[in-house]
Amino acid sequence: MELTALKPSTKPSTKPSTEPTEEPSGERPGERPVGRRDTDGMAVAAFVLGLLGLLVLNVVLGPIAIALACVALWRGTARRGRALLGLGLGVADLVLLAALVSADGTVSWSLAG
Repeated sequence: MELTALKPSTKPSTKPSTEPTEEPSGERPGERPVGRRDTDGMAVAAFVLGLLGLLVLNVVLGPIAIALACVALWRGTARRGRALLGLGLGVADLVLLAALVSADGTVSWSLAG
């Protein structure tokens, strides 16, 4: 009795492969892409700067918070709620500035009366 080895078929398969192809991306498994991490940082920074802007330098921090929140939302951040809070706080900074300017007539203000 003679045993012959089975030869694999040299004919190409016509059905598409269902196996996912792995391409080296330079990322470790389980890590978020760098772009996503940047937008999450922008959302957090917008929130913090908007919050600080309610107390000091609202003429500077308000527009920066608005810009960072808009960019984070436009790029699709995972922290959408924090970006929206940063946007709202940035707008509140400018509203507070407008109210204080109309009451005092100056751009600078202080808590001591």
